[in-house]
Amino acid sequence: MSGYLDHQPQVIVVFLALGLLTALSNHLTIRRFDQYPRASVFPRVSVLIPARNEADNIEACVRSLLIQDYPDFEVIVLDDHSEDETRLLLARLARTSNRLRVLDGHPLPDGWLGKHWACHQLAQAATGDLLLFTDADTRHAPSVLRDSVSALLAERADLVTAFPQERAVTWGEKLIIPVIGFGIFSFLPVALARWLNLPSLTVTIGQFMLFRRAAFEAIGGYEAVHDHLVDDVMLGRRIIQHGYTWRLMDGTRHVSCRMYRGFWQAVDGFTKNIFAFFDYRLSLFVVAWGWMAVAFLAPPFAVWANHFDVPIPFYPLSLAWLGTLEALLLWGIAYWRFRFPLPLVLLYPVSFALFVLIAMRSLVYTLLGQSSWKGRDLAPPVWKW
Repeated sequence: MSGYLDHQPQVIVVFLALGLLTALSNHLTIRRFDQYPRASVFPRVSVLIPARNEADNIEACVRSLLIQDYPDFEVIVLDDHSEDETRLLLARLARTSNRLRVLDGHPLPDGWLGKHWACHQLAQAATGDLLLFTDADTRHAPSVLRDSVSALLAERADLVTAFPQERAVTWGEKLIIPVIGFGIFSFLPVALARWLNLPSLTVTIGQFMLFRRAAFEAIGGYEAVHDHLVDDVMLGRRIIQHGYTWRLMDGTRHVSCRMYRGFWQAVDGFTKNIFAFFDYRLSLFVVAWGWMAVAFLAPPFAVWANHFDVPIPFYPLSLAWLGTLEALLLWGIAYWRFRFPLPLVLLYPVSFALFVLIAMRSLVYTLLGQSSWKGRDLAPPVWKW
């Protein structure tokens, strides 16, 4: 044990250096929609939005999509048995534009998750050659369809997904939400995933998924992932597994989103998803989060301990500072690219410690079947060692 502790600071420094290389590679590799030439042809696009109790969001979202400077598109919204004014607002909007169709959701079948069933119905109703799935809490620039379709055609991609500008308003959101961007940039080498066609190194973001319809149907659509909590991630992995082309892009200038409103909504949202992202593999989940907690929290803790004259014997101060600076650079690259306020980087130990606790909560709640979302209980999954 003492031998491991003696070498732990050096291992952490190397690990964080690899993370920096990954982040820098992603920074150079991931392009924005508007960095592609404008397409000469524009296929018909169906914009598909599932909505359940989205009265606070749906009108602004739909209005931002109806004013697109794109020649051939439709917007279809499915009201998934909302208990607020979502359906009423949609009916009013539908009277103002012939591009908007509003559907009423059918009863949820056994074995399906609610959003997945809504998206399945939306895809069946769509008439476009391209399918854009997005969320009701997003807002879209007028050029998002033109630029994202141009990017998809230039890349000859079958799925283009993009990370939006995530808006964080409360302090709880500011501490938790940015961890997602940090995770994408630090641990998912996009260039390597594209070169090796490795599904496990990819992430797909449900707030923006633009599919070629033929590819979406060939991989089984939402029916193939009807009971998996992270439908977006699994759809992206299926695209690669079936030999199609996946691309991750920067949508921060075209799409914005406020994922959660307040600390506890963010905690509940990530509780639902984190264990599922690891495909319910218990050993991988525990080892990964245990090691990341050590790698990102041990260096600043060692610096803090030395400052108060209680140095950690096996942790040289020079390596503690080096690890802390590496982590600050890692978080800084992600925060800058995702357009979060850079001063929040200084709070990264608090943010990451909170997220580790949420990850453990995700594990416990999921295994005990205590997870729920939007008034629906989520059945416990079949987990694996």
